[in-house]
Amino acid sequence: MTTIEHWIGGAFTRGASTRTGSVFNPATGEAQKQVLLAEESDVDAAVSAAAKAFETWGDSSLSQRSKVMFRLRELLVEHEDEMAKLISSEHGKVVEDARGEIIRGREVVEYACGIADVLKGSYSDQVSRGVDVFNFRQPLGVCAGITPFNFPIMVPMWMHPIAIATGNTFILKPSERDPSVSNLIAELYAEAGLPDGVFNVVHGDKTAVDAILDHPDIAAVSFVGSTPIAKYVHEKASATGKRVQALGGAKNHAIVLPDADLEFAANHLTAAAFGSAGQRCMAISVGVAVGDAGDALVEVLKRKAEEVKVGPGDDPASEMGPVVTAAAKDRVTGAVAKGEAQGAQVIVDGRDLTVPGHEGGFFVGPSLLDHVTVDMDAYQEEIFGPVLSVARAADIDEAIALINANPYGNGTAIFTSSGAAARRFQREVKVGMIGVNVPIPVPMSYYSFGGWKDSLIGDSPIHGPEGVRFYTRAKTVTTRWPEVKQSVDAAFHFPTSS
Repeated sequence: MTTIEHWIGGAFTRGASTRTGSVFNPATGEAQKQVLLAEESDVDAAVSAAAKAFETWGDSSLSQRSKVMFRLRELLVEHEDEMAKLISSEHGKVVEDARGEIIRGREVVEYACGIADVLKGSYSDQVSRGVDVFNFRQPLGVCAGITPFNFPIMVPMWMHPIAIATGNTFILKPSERDPSVSNLIAELYAEAGLPDGVFNVVHGDKTAVDAILDHPDIAAVSFVGSTPIAKYVHEKASATGKRVQALGGAKNHAIVLPDADLEFAANHLTAAAFGSAGQRCMAISVGVAVGDAGDALVEVLKRKAEEVKVGPGDDPASEMGPVVTAAAKDRVTGAVAKGEAQGAQVIVDGRDLTVPGHEGGFFVGPSLLDHVTVDMDAYQEEIFGPVLSVARAADIDEAIALINANPYGNGTAIFTSSGAAARRFQREVKVGMIGVNVPIPVPMSYYSFGGWKDSLIGDSPIHGPEGVRFYTRAKTVTTRWPEVKQSVDAAFHFPTSS
């Protein structure tokens, strides 16, 4: 069985790792590889390699950094098929969905290609007589990223291209559930001309995470995952003086007004709820049907959910693959059962789905629950699976109040043909990322990604301008050059003779 090793200092290594974890094929339920689980000394080795590389990379030219990013971008295009199939085989998502996350990650690399423009400082002439002021930004040093399983290439790319392009070195601790694509990215960086030690990959579990959070020579940590772990990361890393980006969980709502095109809304809600088997922090998990939209919307959603083609990720006919682990499958089916027991109407039940030829896979079908109320577990918990709950609201006031009362504030959407309603919604809702007739409002790479409330711990969104700010610190210089009178006459004799 293939063993996935760490990438430290420009080469694969087993390091001091003696423990391994299984990497499954979710479509079959079989272990296909094993991944090394790092010890604290492996993190130390990666930090040492990154710190040594920073001595020169931190002073590298903007031109050199841009050239690496431009070349990496080309290689990501060349290897897109290979990466998409690799992601699908370990995560379970369909190949086209994996291709989509590669493209969104590549957009951050494209933003990093223009780092020379982004890092331009400002200059104020003659702030006082003979005094000028200017500022510029410099890298922090060794940075680290701890990333989740659901986007094994995109989420890390929210971090390391910006960190590296701004002059830092980087250690990635990807999810041990689908780790292979991170090693491929390391190889592509090397092919793109990135010096050894600038980008490192350390695989592992909580041992590796804690070693990163505690290490005194890591200047900043970026994290994406559940809210409880985001709070843990923020507290533990902050205690050692690190900068911290900590993005947590979500319970994203989409409200549908009676004036919306219900076919359009249902199409997009179905894709947003069941795409990637619902394993997205920006997935829509609650549809809020307003007023007369209720029964008609549920009728269309039922038809759309039943039409979703579930199968292995490498089958071009599949629209939705399995969830990532057997435990995830049990969690999803348990959530549907609990919702039913608490009074929700199960309109579409995906618990007993079987995919012929893949009976051992971690498959669960789309589930649609209606008349879900805020006191139900199906509403309160982040299920992170293909379950769409429909709540009812009498009017837009009640719908906005419902969203604002929720502890999460990652993403939300409104479906309507009313510009007035949309404008009111986007101003009054207490959520960080908002879509108007767009169900998953993930910003482009030149904007920053980050929610509100329990979806963002601290105040550091990721990528875009906020990412540049996070991975750099500003210097402001005030200068005065007083006139010094001196001879300017030229002499033809040897200077030591005068």
